[in-house]
Amino acid sequence: MDKSRVAAILDEIGTLLELKGENPFRANAYHNAARAIEQLEGNLEELVAQKRLGEIKGIGESMQEKITTLMTTGRLPYYEELRASLPHGLVEMLRIPGLGPKKVKALYDELGIDSLEKLRTACQSGRVAELRGFGAKTQQKILEGLQFLDQTGKRFLLSEAQEIAHRILEHLRNLPGVLRSEVCGSLRRRKETIGDLDVLVSSQDAGPIMDAFVRMPEVAQIVAHGTTKSSVVLENGMNCDLRVVSDEQFPFALHYFTGSKEHNIAMRARAQSYGLKLNEYELAGPKRSIPCKDEADIFKALDLDYIPPELRENTGEIEAAAAHQLPDLIEVGDLRGTFHVHTDWSDGAASLEEMALAAKKLGLKYLGIADHSPSLTVANGLSPERVRRQHAEIDALNQRLKGIRLLKGTECDILPDGQLDYDDKVLASFDYVVASVHSHFNQSQEEMTRRIVRALMHPKVLMLGHATGRLLLRREGYKVDLDQILRVAAEQGKIIEINANPYRLDLDWIHCKHAKSLGVMLVINPDAHAPSELKFLPFGIDVARRGWLTKKDVLNTLPLSQVLRRLGVR
Repeated sequence: MDKSRVAAILDEIGTLLELKGENPFRANAYHNAARAIEQLEGNLEELVAQKRLGEIKGIGESMQEKITTLMTTGRLPYYEELRASLPHGLVEMLRIPGLGPKKVKALYDELGIDSLEKLRTACQSGRVAELRGFGAKTQQKILEGLQFLDQTGKRFLLSEAQEIAHRILEHLRNLPGVLRSEVCGSLRRRKETIGDLDVLVSSQDAGPIMDAFVRMPEVAQIVAHGTTKSSVVLENGMNCDLRVVSDEQFPFALHYFTGSKEHNIAMRARAQSYGLKLNEYELAGPKRSIPCKDEADIFKALDLDYIPPELRENTGEIEAAAAHQLPDLIEVGDLRGTFHVHTDWSDGAASLEEMALAAKKLGLKYLGIADHSPSLTVANGLSPERVRRQHAEIDALNQRLKGIRLLKGTECDILPDGQLDYDDKVLASFDYVVASVHSHFNQSQEEMTRRIVRALMHPKVLMLGHATGRLLLRREGYKVDLDQILRVAAEQGKIIEINANPYRLDLDWIHCKHAKSLGVMLVINPDAHAPSELKFLPFGIDVARRGWLTKKDVLNTLPLSQVLRRLGVR
């Protein structure tokens, strides 16, 4: 069991304790331990083996025992008993925006609501509005949240699906007889959310591989156990299919099961124009099959350049591949720095120096500090006086640290009328400004669009942060005319952020593609609140690649010298 899974279990224990109404300090101890484990830079397995868990701040003896049990056995009886003591539907209800553990517990205690359907019925009959602490407005918000869950379905964040897929692939690749293995489907295309997992293996003997697959510790339920395909439900509720093919069939199956459906239809049509048939087993004509060692050979046989999985949505990639005009997509290694991170000066978990050293360790050459402005009091936004003190600390660190340059930025709130949260004198003290919306999400589309446009017109604003404010699988974005925003950005020479936080991935790839067509430069920012969250950057790269972006389309591929010139910093 890896540290991410350990952290997730500890965090869920904290939530389950809240749902049971246990002492808040006890629940918070698990949440804090989860954060400490997730942000751990060292090797958790080594710390457990060497009995050094006590070195992690906030991890007491009892917590050490539980973490050790998880790491060494893959199970924790206390966690399993706790889960069994509560209806599973209570945890599901926490997915509704605005419903925290206290409210879910009240719904369960007062009305016996233990599922989403019972909650919907109670809201529709008006019983929820009658509860103390709820009211008609909360009831309506819950109904809207239920509708949102209906629209998103049983989907999972890209980051969560990636973590599970990695564990499954590692397990399968270590099995005797496995020749090649890969994850297919929407995960391989790097979509923002994932419905289920599709895993492909090549082997001469499928039986033992299928047997090992259905016996994996992650499996909660076996749906089908066959010789060429098996289906299971994983412990987090995600469906996972495994297909085993011959190694000769592997390239064709990999292409087919990666999709998308629309891309596959277009590829089959192209094959037919060559007098060939393309399916999950072969590329063949009436008299012969065309052997392919890998996917690249399939595209080559159809006079196409190799099409990266991220582009396979039938949005012009086949035509571009035929004309040898596919973009040279951006890579993680192209990034030289980033501009949107938070520290313990506002709502971050680490100091300026800790964030700087973490960025340097990742190979970044510059790091833009963008702590919150004062109106966001919940995030400990910086007053003008605190801004001056932070800038003094940044200056001192830049004198002392080698190999990394800190830039003085801010994530400045865009107020409801479009004004910025600092006056012009304070704004002038920053190297750059990220302008973001954090409040009054219920404005009309016209109001929100005017609000953001006004902010973008300010000469000190460099970039727009998380353009729609969405939280994937949690909250829809506010209503805004993104096309108009992109046109204004193009006219004003402003930059639009791709927020790489897995819950945001905002701007989406479709609007990234539109931004590129308008000549708008983008920037990939992690919105990191801890050193470990700097590792969100690859998820932003995924969005950029799906949006056909190249290195030259993204600001933070520039070296430090060019960035400083762009910002007007000496």
